[in-house]
Amino acid sequence: MTTAVITAALTGPIATKEDNPNLPTTPQQIAASAHEAYESGAAVVHVHLRDDAGRPTANLDIAKQTVELIEETCPVLIQLSTGVGLSVPFEEREKLVEARPRMASLNPCSMSFADGEFHNPPSGVRRLAARMRELGVKAELEIYDTGHLDVALQLVKEDLVDSPLCFSIVMGVLGGMPATPAALVQLVQRLPEGSHWQVIAVGRRNLAMTAIGLAMGGNARTGMEDTLHVRKGVLAKSNAELVSRLVDVTRSLEREPASVGEVEGRLNLPSL
Repeated sequence: MTTAVITAALTGPIATKEDNPNLPTTPQQIAASAHEAYESGAAVVHVHLRDDAGRPTANLDIAKQTVELIEETCPVLIQLSTGVGLSVPFEEREKLVEARPRMASLNPCSMSFADGEFHNPPSGVRRLAARMRELGVKAELEIYDTGHLDVALQLVKEDLVDSPLCFSIVMGVLGGMPATPAALVQLVQRLPEGSHWQVIAVGRRNLAMTAIGLAMGGNARTGMEDTLHVRKGVLAKSNAELVSRLVDVTRSLEREPASVGEVEGRLNLPSL
């Protein structure tokens, strides 16, 4: 098997410091957490932004500051979330790619998301995909349900997303696919040959499903966006602790964490 790309999702749009006081929310905290995650084995950090009140934000100045701070502290690949939060309009979210991260999420479909709605209009998604391609920002296609894959592949057919394709299979969100081995196998079998993919499983299913994905030859993501606990009833002290746990799982399956250079090569990321 090849080495496995480990991604650390540092903050997310939902949890607060009341849920876990170790959650990074300011640009400085996020940058420090990114550095620690990188030192623990993550080649990619998935970044959500918060405002001064700790709420999800698409403020471009905050995005640029956060990207710059992370780049100053370590060479980890920055994957900026354009999902941001359910309350943030799509027109604000799409502007975040102007911060010029190496990668950014691209959500192909609208959907029910627990008690809310995740709004990704087709025309806006195509506009964002085209702008990402212009800027050389690699698209991370987030697939929450089986039909989302069909829409993502249509974007490829329309020449809006470059190969090699990079998929995140998001499991366990109410309104999307369940976090089960059967659902994962079904979707992975439909991915185009040569695709790079990782499992994102939410909450208590995080470790089990990421381990299954690794055993299947995929990549894996962890971090305080996906789970606030390092084990049942024990809050994670940091994103680095969660990354270290996932690195141990990776090595137990006789795989090693991929380096930043390896990921750049596999995804054909433009040189800085």
